[in-house]
Formats: sequence, structure tokens, C-alpha cells
Amino acid sequence: MRTLSVLLLASLIAVPFSAHAQQAAVSGLGQSWPNATDVSSSPNYHVYVFERGNTRYIQVNDANGNVRGAFARTPYSLVGLPIGTAELATPDEPMPAPASTTGETVYQGNNIKVFAAPQPDGTMRLMAAPVNCAQNPVECTGAFR
Repeated sequence: MRTLSVLLLASLIAVPFSAHAQQAAVSGLGQSWPNATDVSSSPNYHVYVFERGNTRYIQVNDANGNVRGAFARTPYSLVGLPIGTAELATPDEPMPAPASTTGETVYQGNNIKVFAAPQPDGTMRLMAAPVNCAQNPVECTGAFR
């Protein structure tokens, strides 16, 4: 009976840690194919979440593995990182309205929504905003201010 209790307790402790480890990697940021779980809500993109301390990093790659951009979310701010090829916009770092706001949500989790909008000139605009900011991150990143 004691062995069963110990095994049950061990499994209850191990489950939350293993589930968390699958969601947020600790290394690989900036890589085309990091050893992390793809959490994208779109078949056209790959999204990876990394975590270090109180900062969560959200990286967006295109379908070919090209790093398009990444965001850092701290308890106090949401900012773009200087990696990738996309223009990045957040409520903390707004940009003028893009030429095209047609795109798709590529990630929604941890109270953040990331929206990708390909532009007519071949560039990409990635917009990240808190989920409670608006229904569409475009509205929270300076496009309609």
C-alpha cells in the first residue's frame, strides 16, 4: 500500500512539470528549428515559446523555418526582439498602420495574441497584444490610433 501511495504522489508531482516543459523551452530562441514544441494555431507558421525567469519569449517562423520575429513578454511590458525579418508592433512599441491588415492569428496563449499580416511589398508585419486589449491585435499596436 505504501508503494502505491509513493507512486501516486510521484506521478502527481511529475505531471505538472512535464506538461510545463513541453510548452516553454529554455533554449533555442532564434533558431529555425528549435528543440521546442510548435504551438502555432496556423498551419502556415511555426510558433515556439521559451521562458527564462519572468520573461516569456514568443518566436514566429514561417512554414520554411525562416525566423520572422520574436516578442518578449515580462510582467510589465511586451516588446519585439531584434531577430527575424518581420516588422514588429506591440502596444508598448506601436507602428503606423500597415498597408495590409489581412492575415491570421498565429498564436494565442498566456494572455497574448500574435497576428501575422503579409504585406503587398513582400514584407511581414507581426503584431502582438494582450488578449484583453481588443479582438484584433491590429487595433492595439498603433494601426488605428
